Amino acid sequence: MKSVMTVIGPDRVGIIAGVSTLLAELNINILDLSQTIMNGIFTMTLIVDIEAANRPFEDIRSALSEHGKASNLDIRIMRATTFSAMRSI
Repeated sequence: MKSVMTVIGPDRVGIIAGVSTLLAELNINILDLSQTIMNGIFTMTLIVDIEAANRPFEDIRSALSEHGKASNLDIRIMRATTFSAMRSI
């Protein structure tokens, strides 16, 4: 199942490494990503596959949020179906 993730926060070394390491620990595959830095703010959008994840979706959401708080980042995830439904309203 595909999901959409966003990562936003002050730019610093290691953001991508930290996020990708956590995703690997959760057995989540990165399908695509785009990242940029705007006025010192790091932004990244990812499409991930959570089909083989080793934890339920709500646990994944919590783990990403906790990592974000510890890293001074806002990390969010939603199922791609939810994202698509929001865009069609």
